[in-house]
Amino acid sequence: MQAVEWTVDVSFQEDPDRTDAIVTLTLADGTALRAQGHARRNPDDPARPRVGEEIAAARAMSDLVHQLMERAATEIEDVTHQPAHLSV
Repeated sequence: MQAVEWTVDVSFQEDPDRTDAIVTLTLADGTALRAQGHARRNPDDPARPRVGEEIAAARAMSDLVHQLMERAATEIEDVTHQPAHLSV
């Protein structure tokens, strides 16, 4: 069995009320997929930057999951010439 590695990078842009996350997944062949997620702090909530980061990162990773599933479905359809039905 051959080992294959993918690299995931998560970066954040923050201000007191908003956190944006960018997740970049680099596949073994050098292909990169990029996803974004956002979180907003309710003005009544205390400032907890890590919570905003967690929410924004989770939303970005969810977007990445959907991109990977769509990519896999497209690759399957290219070979089978049939619709691929993949679930998350």
